Amino acid sequence: MASVGALRTFGAPAQLTLGVRQLMHSAHLREFQQPDASAVNALGVAAFEQFANHYQDWPVFQQKIACMAALAETGEIIVATTDSKIVGAVAYLGPHAPKSDFFPASWAVMRMLVVSPECRGHGLGHTLAQACFARAQHDGAEVFGLHTSPIMSVALPMYLRMGFKFVREAPSIHGVEYGIYAKHLT
Repeated sequence: MASVGALRTFGAPAQLTLGVRQLMHSAHLREFQQPDASAVNALGVAAFEQFANHYQDWPVFQQKIACMAALAETGEIIVATTDSKIVGAVAYLGPHAPKSDFFPASWAVMRMLVVSPECRGHGLGHTLAQACFARAQHDGAEVFGLHTSPIMSVALPMYLRMGFKFVREAPSIHGVEYGIYAKHLT
């Protein structure tokens, strides 16, 4: 179940300075709240639109990612805001929370780490991931997992730099190959 209210920081940075369009803004991490649903759903679509030509049935896939806020039903969504606008989001699913069968139940995982296209390249994705790692450590997870694709040419290298290792192939999604990656937290 999603937590509402103050962000569970557990040592993760709760603020990040971003340079957006040559202006400095401060992005704050906080818990998802139900009124955020439409903005989070729209952000999910905006973040994936650059890959539309890679998916065999983009309209169907687009409908799925346009429901990112539904991940709050089984996990916790962390949002990043700047100037009261949601510019990033990620879903955290703790150990033994319901998740895709290709993840071991004992793993903590993150789903749909998304950053607004105009806010990319300033460390916001890294900060959102770190907030998930802090939650996983607090929840006693030994392994943290995710699934991603080689078409995500910025995200995949970031995950590898963060210590994730390829574990195995995941089922393809609308014709796009995905892999499961894991990072040991202990």
